[in-house]
Amino acid sequence: MKRKAPPDPRAQAKRAALNALKRARREAARTGVELSEWEGEFLGSVEERVNTYGRAFGDPEKGAPGQALSALQHRKLKEISAKAKGEKKPMVRRSFGRKPRETDD
Repeated sequence: MKRKAPPDPRAQAKRAALNALKRARREAARTGVELSEWEGEFLGSVEERVNTYGRAFGDPEKGAPGQALSALQHRKLKEISAKAKGEKKPMVRRSFGRKPRETDD
């Protein structure tokens, strides 16, 4: 029995990134969440670069060698996906002061 050649990790990363970008857009359209101009432009430019170059970042120090998105691009994509799903948590601001003491009753 002949075995298939192992899948190319770069091609897998490219496919996964493109699918994640499409999923984020589709989810936003389905739920009716309007993405900001910047978020739409971000998704489009990242998708274009992944299609053209196989990855969306030029500096090899910004991401792992086999990945299609840098760490920051991946984080932004997760934030956009969470916004599209309606899971966005409100930002909680804390001061730099001391934390309140916990009391044992």
